[in-house]
Amino acid sequence: MAKFIANIDVMPLKALLDPQGKAVTGSMKNLGLPEIENVRIGKHITLEIEAADENTAKSKVDEACKKLLCNQIMEGYEFTLTQI
Repeated sequence: MAKFIANIDVMPLKALLDPQGKAVTGSMKNLGLPEIENVRIGKHITLEIEAADENTAKSKVDEACKKLLCNQIMEGYEFTLTQI
């Protein structure tokens, strides 16, 4: 068995409104940073997984994202996997 760390980024789908991102974009202008636009806010998740190989670990992380970590109606995800 090998141990891996997964770094997962979950972001709102581009087609959907991101109210948090819109609020932060507006605040950037108020802070004198008008050149910063189209802020999108998501979440970053890290987890450790023990698996027989990298493909099995990827499959388990993908399953965790689809079943729990990501609302696929409103969010998309991508991840990287590093063996430790």
